[in-house]
This record gives sequence, C-alpha cells and structure tokens, in this order.
Amino acid sequence: MSHWVKEINSQKIKRMNIALIGYGRMGHEIEQIAVSRDHQIKLIVDKDNSGDLNEKNLKEIDVAIEFSWPDAALNNISICLGAKVPVVSGTTGWLKDFEKAAELCRKYETSFIHSSNYCIGVNLLFRLNSELAKQMKHFTGYKVSIEEIHHTKKLDAPSGTAISLAEGIRSQHPGYKGWRFEKDTGDNLVPVRSVREGAVPGTHIVTWDSEIDTLTLKHESKSRKGLALGAVVAAEFIYGRKGIFTMNDVLGF
Repeated sequence: MSHWVKEINSQKIKRMNIALIGYGRMGHEIEQIAVSRDHQIKLIVDKDNSGDLNEKNLKEIDVAIEFSWPDAALNNISICLGAKVPVVSGTTGWLKDFEKAAELCRKYETSFIHSSNYCIGVNLLFRLNSELAKQMKHFTGYKVSIEEIHHTKKLDAPSGTAISLAEGIRSQHPGYKGWRFEKDTGDNLVPVRSVREGAVPGTHIVTWDSEIDTLTLKHESKSRKGLALGAVVAAEFIYGRKGIFTMNDVLGF
C-alpha cells in the first residue's frame, strides 16, 4: 500500500503521450485521469476508426491503454507491441491468447501488463482472498462461492475479476480445481453467480459458508474512477521498463 501511495503522490511522474484504445465510458474516465496527471492523449481509437491503430500513428506514443472488446483485444495489443509501444490492457474475455501477447512483448523487448481489474481496492481484495483461501484449507467445514454484480452492458460473464478471485482460491486451496457457473454441477469447483442489473459499476463478494457461521469478503465500486486511476498508474509504472508485469508489481506486493 505504501509503495502504491508513493507511486501516486511522491514520485516525479514523467509526462507521457498516451494512446487510448477503446473509447467507451472507461476510455473517457481514463482520459480525464490521465490529463489531470499532466499526460497527453495523442491517439484515440474506437470501433469506428480501428484503422487508425497503425505503426505510423503510434510513432509518438509512449504507452497504449487498451480497454476495447474481447474479439479485438489481441489484435490491438499485437499492433502496439509490434511497434514497441508498451501496453496496459484491461479487456477481459480474451486471455486464452495471453501467451501470444506475452511472446510479442518479449520479442519486441517492450512492456506489457494485463489485469482483470486495476482498482486498488480490488487488488487488495485479491490479496486477502488468496490469504483467506490458504487458511481455509485447514477448515473443511467451509464451502466457498463467488457472486459478481455488474451493469447490463457488460459483455462477459463471469467478470474477469470473479475469475481471478476463483483462480486465487484454486491456487491456495487444494480442495478446488477451478470454477463453474452457479447452475452447473461439478465437484471441487468454485460456484460463480453473475448478475446483470442497472448501472452497477461492479460488486464482488466471496463467501465462505459453514453450518456455524459465514465469512464474507466484499468489494463494491462506487464509480469507474478507481479503475481508471489504477490503469494510468500502471502505465506510469511500465513506461521505461521492459517485461511482463502484474498489478502486484505496480503495488509492491
């Protein structure tokens, strides 16, 4: 936490020329945060001008921040990495191809970071979730479940954050081998319930239930500002570095 505060408040930040790939509500939030931190938005690419994402237009770009859509993410990331432009990606639903992006990052000796959620509070939740799962392996009377609630325009389900939470449990608890949708069946799988309603920015709840009591971890986003700030801070972190990073690196965990 102290490292994260240092990155945001104390460290002298070098001004960056940023490319925004995906200009929905998240793109607009990122633009506002980036400009407030003295960066410049030099290129904006969305569905209606996807052809503008090319090597020529990337020549003056220091970092690309990519929040697009699952079927376009790998292509967008590949173009940027091929131009040796570092990439911060927050798009979910494409991670079966993550290693392809990682290989391009290594090939062109640039930097790349992907997170299912850049919010500092969510990343603290990831940390607490993993530690709790590690301890819960000693108490077999508890069974875990995850619920995620998002706005009706969210395309993927479960959310990438919910899947990351399930993976955090799987990696620390030998009783779980993966995740499943709530209505599916399967032993040793974390059940995940997805709810789409209203304009909810994002709520994630991890519940460990037993006959005696219930233990709950919950994160509730109040807006997209936390996501946008985390993405810009991640861009500031990878700028000038080489390699594949995670939010644990950014936050100093």
